[in-house]
Amino acid sequence: MPNNCDITAVILAGGFGTRLQPIVSDRPKVLAEISGRPFLAYLLDQLVSAGIRKAVLCTGYMADMVRDCFGDTYNSLRLLYSKEETPLGTGGAIRLALPHISSDVVLVMNGDSYINVGLDIFLDWFFEENRQAALLLTKVNNTSRYGRIGLDKNKKIEFFEEKGNNSGSGWINAGIYLINKSLINRIPPHQPYSLEKQFFPELAGDRLFGFCFEGQFIDIGTPESYAKAEVFFADKKLE
Repeated sequence: MPNNCDITAVILAGGFGTRLQPIVSDRPKVLAEISGRPFLAYLLDQLVSAGIRKAVLCTGYMADMVRDCFGDTYNSLRLLYSKEETPLGTGGAIRLALPHISSDVVLVMNGDSYINVGLDIFLDWFFEENRQAALLLTKVNNTSRYGRIGLDKNKKIEFFEEKGNNSGSGWINAGIYLINKSLINRIPPHQPYSLEKQFFPELAGDRLFGFCFEGQFIDIGTPESYAKAEVFFADKKLE
């Protein structure tokens, strides 16, 4: 089992944030302020708490603003940047960042969602067995906005259900992944590619696992959810 300090983290920070544009128009979504801090700072705090020492920020829209805000270090983290010149999607962004990734397993985080979990718990579970890829999942009362994920008894992910198809409670993608670098290498370079719609569904039923964790979860993708973020972070208590 590798030490957490040897793991490279990758944060997907290049999104345009179309739905958030009406209220956050002067900066990329990851720099949207919550209690006077950019949202990205809360994700970096999680990495620091888990002992991660290196993070690659996959930037795109207003990329220079992200670099100007955070520079080359954050607390004990060394920050590197992988800049998309044209939108590549979540999978394409990670493929572009591959030269910066120095560990065999990569910790990937969406730049617009947060779950109140100690990342070391997820890492320990992943390395208990020879897993190749895993998603951190959380349970919500209404899966219609996110899409539902189906698991077998061994926590293998069997299927992904599209958004809007089911409004009941269930497990959803919490936006944190562990992926073997050899799998990322299979993503076609320099072209748009989606983790959610292409990469993960192709692994489902075979090499993709889900780590189920019922923690407090929020994303800031819409004005409504962003409006709740300040209360969320004021109330949250780390596990």
